[in-house]
Amino acid sequence: MASRMDPVAFWQDYEARFGEKVHSYTLGRYIRGWAEYDAPLWGLLIVTSGGFRFHHFPHESWIEAISRTTSGGAAPTEKLIFIPQERLISVELRFEKSWWKKLFFAQPPLLIIRYRADNGEGELVAETETKAEALVRHLSAPVT
Repeated sequence: MASRMDPVAFWQDYEARFGEKVHSYTLGRYIRGWAEYDAPLWGLLIVTSGGFRFHHFPHESWIEAISRTTSGGAAPTEKLIFIPQERLISVELRFEKSWWKKLFFAQPPLLIIRYRADNGEGELVAETETKAEALVRHLSAPVT
């Protein structure tokens, strides 16, 4: 039996759960663009054979757990955003261009995904790592 912290087992389980092949992933922070969720949320930015997923895994510190238990609050829940490949309009990884801002106000790159929503056009924005270039390549070309 694979260890719970085994990355290979994690991704095999993930693919089995959603029935899609994982092509690339990176860590990111959802900023805006999905009415259902407030920002910011840390999670995984994932490209699968079906499209784009942002997956936030619930967590809480022991202090938050005690506070929630004593006050009767709800436990944190998993949050998932899915944009099917056929709804993607454009994908961009935007880097800060001003050397002045890069030097004094360093910001991570922004992943900007424009997509067709049920009520028009949507734009999802997330902060990410520079290694998200593989993610953008997979989203910009049809994946199989």
